[in-house]
Amino acid sequence: MTLTTALTELLGLEHPLVLPPMGGTAGGALAAAVSRAGGLGMVGGGRGGAPDWLRRELALVRAETSRPWGVGFLSWAIGPEDLACALEYEPAAVMLSFGDPVPHAERVRRESDALLIVQVTDLAEARRALDAGADVLVAQGTEAGGHGGRRAALPLVPAVADLAAPVPVLAAGGIADGRGVAAALALGAAGAVIGTRFQASCEALTAPGVGAALVRASGDETERSRVLDIAREAGWPERYTARTLRNGYLDRWRAREDELRGDAAAKAAYREAAGRHDLDVVPVWAGEGVDLITDLRAAAELVSALAAETEAALDRLARLRGAR
Repeated sequence: MTLTTALTELLGLEHPLVLPPMGGTAGGALAAAVSRAGGLGMVGGGRGGAPDWLRRELALVRAETSRPWGVGFLSWAIGPEDLACALEYEPAAVMLSFGDPVPHAERVRRESDALLIVQVTDLAEARRALDAGADVLVAQGTEAGGHGGRRAALPLVPAVADLAAPVPVLAAGGIADGRGVAAALALGAAGAVIGTRFQASCEALTAPGVGAALVRASGDETERSRVLDIAREAGWPERYTARTLRNGYLDRWRAREDELRGDAAAKAAYREAAGRHDLDVVPVWAGEGVDLITDLRAAAELVSALAAETEAALDRLARLRGAR
């Protein structure tokens, strides 16, 4: 059985499941695997500036699947050349996240047939995305791993869905199994964007040990902070904090962000440890749904399992109604 939503109809998908364009994780192999399995896989173009990497991964996903796939970027960081590079490969969808989407949205709509997806973290961003002509919105709750805003998904998703109708809205943040997908559909979403669960997949481009760390982790061990962005000198806008697993570096510098900004030695120590992929220092992006990750699997298996779990959860709800 397949679930039919506005998202699946727009892109011809079997399942309303989306791999987000996670920078450093979602390469061509992972995106292709998700798309072949019936979801929408997206390559993480991140902040751009790596054309050789981007071309390699986009060529890979295009070669490995004939089904719809997409690519995504950080609105605040990319340049026009990054978007131009991506559009050459004719993605079915382009996702813009964090920052003003308008300049890039205009180019997507003018120079391609790609579906324009814009991720938002509050209602003001949702209005701006609609004004930019977004075909689909992603309402991202603060439960999400990586960067995000301050609103929880449970109240944010229906509020954005009401505001955006008839534009479809996808739910993101803390969704790691089919029960979460079913809940998203119940909230009025047309699908779910699932990141952390796909980080713990065989095709994810994560550093050694990250998948195992996610399997061991609990949602209680995640935290939103600016510490690691400051240490990395990542340049992220202040309004977006990052949810990661707690580690020793974060513990040492928590509530000392201003001091860290001016401590060159501490930043040098970070860079040295990051070069060794020391997981007690570098960010391991993880959402609050990490409790539900108990193994490492191939992405196609994850898509099938998520779809089956979603249908089972919806069937349980239907039986509750029928029991009256």
